Amino acid sequence: MTTIATAPNAATLRQVWGHFATGVAVITAHNGAEPLGFTCQSVVSVSLDPPYLSFCPAKTSTSWPQLRKVGAICVNILAHQQGDLCRQFAVSGADKFADVEWGRADNGAPAIAGALAHIEAVVEFEHDAGDHTIVLARITDLSADENGRPLLFYKGRFGEFAG
Repeated sequence: MTTIATAPNAATLRQVWGHFATGVAVITAHNGAEPLGFTCQSVVSVSLDPPYLSFCPAKTSTSWPQLRKVGAICVNILAHQQGDLCRQFAVSGADKFADVEWGRADNGAPAIAGALAHIEAVVEFEHDAGDHTIVLARITDLSADENGRPLLFYKGRFGEFAG
């Protein structure tokens, strides 16, 4: 294994990783009193059998500890026209659900209207990973809009797939 003498700084990491186009999701839960959620672009499929997904909230997130307590979540994969919604859920301390249309998924978590896909899951494992946490969740249900287009994030900007 090769060792790196000095670790790259955060600005360089962001700049280089910015070349990796990703989809964007809003992870949601409902604690019985209010809906909870945050924007996340580090969502990946992990396993088909059993069905697992993973995402990585920042340790500075004030939303993630609240969602963790609930355990039942919905990964709302955002559609091309939901860039403003993505920004709204990325702000700390704001009423993230103000003017957002949503209904309850079967597991009780908010399913955001107009999202490209909804993936319901239950948090099963967490692993410490530097300034983030790696979360592994078991998928319990899912659905997608087969005609929709994804919201993409590339080099610090939003775009869409035109295919």
